[in-house]
Amino acid sequence: MHLLPQSDDEGLLTLLQEGHEYALARIYKKYWDRLYLSAHAILKDSQACEDIIQEIFLKLWLNREVISIETSLPAYLHASVRYAVFRQIRSGRVREDIFDHLYERIQAGSDYDNIEYKELAQQINDLVDRLPDKCRAVYKLSREQHLSHKEIALQMNISPKTVENHLTKALSFLRVSLGQVLTIELLCTFFKD
Repeated sequence: MHLLPQSDDEGLLTLLQEGHEYALARIYKKYWDRLYLSAHAILKDSQACEDIIQEIFLKLWLNREVISIETSLPAYLHASVRYAVFRQIRSGRVREDIFDHLYERIQAGSDYDNIEYKELAQQINDLVDRLPDKCRAVYKLSREQHLSHKEIALQMNISPKTVENHLTKALSFLRVSLGQVLTIELLCTFFKD
């Protein structure tokens, strides 16, 4: 067994390419937590995040002989997570509240003075303004005033089920409309190394 300093990623990559399983185990142990936390910060779905990270390490092992990492190993692994999370969001296999969570982070984040945050918030507000009147009103009461479904139903004189339908429609519209632009920008923002 080769002995390497704990931080010798290049050495670990060389050993990995030669087929040494312990190199994969060391890389896994060294980076799994960080990668999982990065994915979980966006998806908030433990099982999906675990699956993503496992798949990344499986691909790393299966492609070890041909893999070419032109940046650092951590940058490569984080980019792999970014793209996997992006694919997960794009495919629609995410929790319904993911865009709400990200929107709340934008609105409440300490980086809100940052121009990218302002632009993203403006894009979301512009899309919300394009919703049909009742749908927009329900969305704003829910997300901006933090009213419950029951409170919105009473205020608007509609049923709680109608409130739920309007919110589902609004979130679906936002998810589709924001699509790749928001997803890429948010992933780049929240996956900074």
